[in-house]
Amino acid sequence: MVYLFQRLVLGVLLIAVLHSWSAPAFISFEEPPIDYSKTEPTDPVFQLAKRIENSEVELEYDSDKGYLPSILKLLNIPVSSQALVFSKTSFQAPYISRKKPRALYFNDDVYIGWVQNGDVVEISSVDPDLGAVFYTLDQNPGIEPKFQRQTDACLQCHSSPLTQSVPGHLFRSVFTDSNGNPILNAGTFVTTQNSPMRERWGGWYVTGRHGDQRHMGNVFLAHGNNPLDLPVEQGANVTKLDTLIDTSPYLSPHSDLVALMVFEHQTTMHNLITQANYQARVALAIQEELNEMEGKPSDEMSPGTLKRFSYAAEPLLKHLLFAEEATLEGPVKGTSGFADEFQSVGPRDSKGRSLRDFDLRTRMFKHPCSFLIYSESFDHLPDRFRGYFYRRLWEILTDTKAPSEDNQLSKSDRRAVLEILLETKLGLPDYWKESTPFN
Repeated sequence: MVYLFQRLVLGVLLIAVLHSWSAPAFISFEEPPIDYSKTEPTDPVFQLAKRIENSEVELEYDSDKGYLPSILKLLNIPVSSQALVFSKTSFQAPYISRKKPRALYFNDDVYIGWVQNGDVVEISSVDPDLGAVFYTLDQNPGIEPKFQRQTDACLQCHSSPLTQSVPGHLFRSVFTDSNGNPILNAGTFVTTQNSPMRERWGGWYVTGRHGDQRHMGNVFLAHGNNPLDLPVEQGANVTKLDTLIDTSPYLSPHSDLVALMVFEHQTTMHNLITQANYQARVALAIQEELNEMEGKPSDEMSPGTLKRFSYAAEPLLKHLLFAEEATLEGPVKGTSGFADEFQSVGPRDSKGRSLRDFDLRTRMFKHPCSFLIYSESFDHLPDRFRGYFYRRLWEILTDTKAPSEDNQLSKSDRRAVLEILLETKLGLPDYWKESTPFN
């Protein structure tokens, strides 16, 4: 009798939870079904660690830069992705200054941080089920190199509303003093593809051309905390950093503007994929409990679960399709060759089009759909949620009406993205292939 009463109370609570969601709820990711810290990851760095452990590959130590060059090579991270940040916003802050900025490198799934004379290499890797997983690698050549997973220390900053309240990545723009210390009472910005250029890259070095547009990079507040005193003209259209810092200790003399833009897009995209993954898994776990208690089919979904799917899907859809992307007021161009390397990676459709093709005149990409739709983390979204997401994406792309608040893509953009995905994205539902809305 007590057991039945407990099950009844639990059922009432579960129903209440499912039907009371009016916004994306905070996910306690250290509890089931996520179990973030207890779960063994499968991300690229974890896989590399296994290969090293099995003597399949070896990390090589460089007397100048430690394990950095070897890590980049083994993880296939381009040197052209280098971005230099001089704000003291890392746990290795004592080693960072305007003259000795921290260097960041990235590919689609891994981010590497390196500072001159630093104790460790900092690593953030995207796990298809867990989201961002953090590691450090000791730079001491006298001990066996080992990637150490970090949880509590890194999650203090990398799990907050600024990262969608999941373990995630963070790109900040801050005002700094001459030593690189953030002046937080002057204001701070989380930088995404939606940020106007005038709010981007505070505390970062930026190399590239951007015409009359201005940003916060390359300069600092010499006195006080008035944002209007930032000498943005001095930081504009910088193509070489040799008058600002000694670039010889770094793998590249660049801090490429286009690389920074891609960095901004994909960090938020990764966070939103993780948020959707967590939200969907929790909703499905609750639904499974309800179905079992009520004797319903295991695949039945309540309106509350579908509502939760909607709350998880819509922000992800907006970012995927660049719905609120800040318009470029003129052409931009980087300096490192990153753009060419980035675009050289497929896939392409029969017309030679790719989601990695840049526009860089009025917007970032020529075809407004994120290349991370090909990522393993996207493909690992729960099947039923991914099915829901594909339906919503299909509805948007096949809408032949004029752009609306719900669908801001032009007809030509929708058609191009649909055609590219039909030829290059595996696992699309059959109804996608049967649709010919533009014929």
